[in-house]
Amino acid sequence: MRLDALGFGNVIANDVRALAAPTLSEATQQYLQLKGIGKAKTFHQAALRNAGTVIDICGDRVVTEYRTTDAGQVRDVLIDKGLSVLSVRRSFTTIKAIINLAMAEHGLDMRNPFSSIFMPEADSKKRVSIPVETIREIQQTCYEIDDDRRWLIALISDTGMRLAEAAGLHIDDIHLEEEIPYLDIQPHPWRSLKTKGSQRQVPLVGASLWAAQRIKQNASSYFAFDRYTDNQQCRANSASNALNKWIQTHFREDIVIHGFRHAIRDRLRVVQCPYEVIDQMGGWASGKIGEGYGDGFNIDIILKWLSLVDSHSNEREKQNHT
Repeated sequence: MRLDALGFGNVIANDVRALAAPTLSEATQQYLQLKGIGKAKTFHQAALRNAGTVIDICGDRVVTEYRTTDAGQVRDVLIDKGLSVLSVRRSFTTIKAIINLAMAEHGLDMRNPFSSIFMPEADSKKRVSIPVETIREIQQTCYEIDDDRRWLIALISDTGMRLAEAAGLHIDDIHLEEEIPYLDIQPHPWRSLKTKGSQRQVPLVGASLWAAQRIKQNASSYFAFDRYTDNQQCRANSASNALNKWIQTHFREDIVIHGFRHAIRDRLRVVQCPYEVIDQMGGWASGKIGEGYGDGFNIDIILKWLSLVDSHSNEREKQNHT
């Protein structure tokens, strides 16, 4: 009688698969080889860091040997170390993705032990959108201090750019000689972009135009902000820490540099800017089916709405001083 008729064929096949299953470190390398192509350096760092955490706590096992109890242990250790629940969830998302790929690539008949692990309720701290009055105070102080850190803040203040997008600019990304001055936000070897839609042209108005002019006038390298950027990397986290500390010390304790990005959406809504223009200007993905069709809005249309925002802010400032 054939062995498979008695079910032994499946047993042998499963044993072979189990023997072929990779360790977590091997699965992580495979994950990066297959999924990491074209991804930012931070993608690779996150995978190695999160898998390394599991290995440090539970050992570098064959992925089929991990249990839900191991996942629970990893969760508890991370929370005890002071990580927020949201951070732990992000770590688990990466670990689950690594093991899911290993399961698919090696034909492993198993349940991912890092799936469906209970997580405590997260205390979600909403980022504050910076009020227009505070933005104007910050911009005025930037004009007065007039150094590279203040140029970076001012550049973001009237464009709503992500900090890394601004800090990682090449000097040739700043176009002041055109009829409409603008920033060409594009990926670089030292700084990738968050999404495909993040590559865009942003017209310059107000404090952002002033900052771009000061950067060009004082350029000493190929990088707009060589304090934070070189040929290897853009140190956006270092910039964030320094700028947030300055803003919170001198203006409001509950705001951060990213608040300018929230604020630009609010400011554009106030002047009734169409959502499609808002999404394109900020490099946001709307999630709509048709967003990838067509060439988008011309830069002069985006300029029209940003100019309205700047004018509206000026009017509010005048009213506050009367």
